[in-house]
Amino acid sequence: MQRPDLSNTPPDVIRYIEFLERKLGLGASRADALTPLSEALQEVVYTEPETTSCILTVSASGWIKRTYRHLYPRQHRGGMGIFDLDTVPPDHPSLLASVDEKQTALVFTSNARVFRLSVGSLDSLPVRSKGINVLERFGLEAGERVVAILPEQARGYVALASELGKVRCLRHHLFGEHMRQGTQLYNLLEFGPLAAACWTPGSADLLLVTRAGTGIRFPEKAIPPQGGLGLRVAENDSVVSIASVDDSSSVFVLSADGKGTLRQMSGFAANKSPGGSGKLVLKSSSVVGACTTDLNDDLFIISRLGKIIRFKADEVPPTEGVVQGVNCIALRADEAKALVNVCLVTLG
Repeated sequence: MQRPDLSNTPPDVIRYIEFLERKLGLGASRADALTPLSEALQEVVYTEPETTSCILTVSASGWIKRTYRHLYPRQHRGGMGIFDLDTVPPDHPSLLASVDEKQTALVFTSNARVFRLSVGSLDSLPVRSKGINVLERFGLEAGERVVAILPEQARGYVALASELGKVRCLRHHLFGEHMRQGTQLYNLLEFGPLAAACWTPGSADLLLVTRAGTGIRFPEKAIPPQGGLGLRVAENDSVVSIASVDDSSSVFVLSADGKGTLRQMSGFAANKSPGGSGKLVLKSSSVVGACTTDLNDDLFIISRLGKIIRFKADEVPPTEGVVQGVNCIALRADEAKALVNVCLVTLG
């Protein structure tokens, strides 16, 4: 008897079928059983037309790789993913960004410095490859890490969040072509290491999320020009993400165990002012990050071992309450490290 089509079968059922096949000894007598089902089902389930949009993958030690977005197959939520950035342990992937090869990217570091990077100046590489050392290109200091990459734009503000919960918003023109490379964005001793950055229009709310799963939402206009406290971070906790939101926003929140949720801001009321202790966003003690997303977007997640998965955001159930999340990537002796949402509108 031949295997039926299992392309829409949940991953846990696939693993159970594999277990039964091994127990029955089918692997030695059937050619199709020699390849595990969970690996065989990592076929392309969606083929995207060629595009100039790219995914940047960055490692903890500063290696960066540019790969065209259409080279990544779309899988279903909970899949195994495919190998992406090639790193040598103890190095591991730490950041994902979505940019177009025609754009200039703003590269933010943990020392609250910013650099401009022409995306097209990076060689286009296949999915499984190593990339180049960005530490050498920018001359980063010892221990300085890349923590955020944003496409340049000619409007709005960049909102910065430190690990200690401090926030500062800076106008877009400060990041233009005349910006000095390595510009310091705030007093590092006062604010602490930079954790995350996002674009915001100047009239929205900001959502801060910590590793322990707590968060706070407040109007960005409440932050003074010189910056101030956005979230009172608990001991042994730190901010991991900042996002621009309003009542209609959906925020994808991911934990290190590969579970995520689409938290609806309609059910997460804004504080009148920043500086509070926040409330629970996701039931997890190891949140990796959070980003605003639309149900028509794709989500990318990468793991410590370099496996990346792409799936539709609408496969994650939206919720207005606090949950543990659903499985978004299958992990075996692995952990999720970074995420990015991708709007499938291609630049002209």
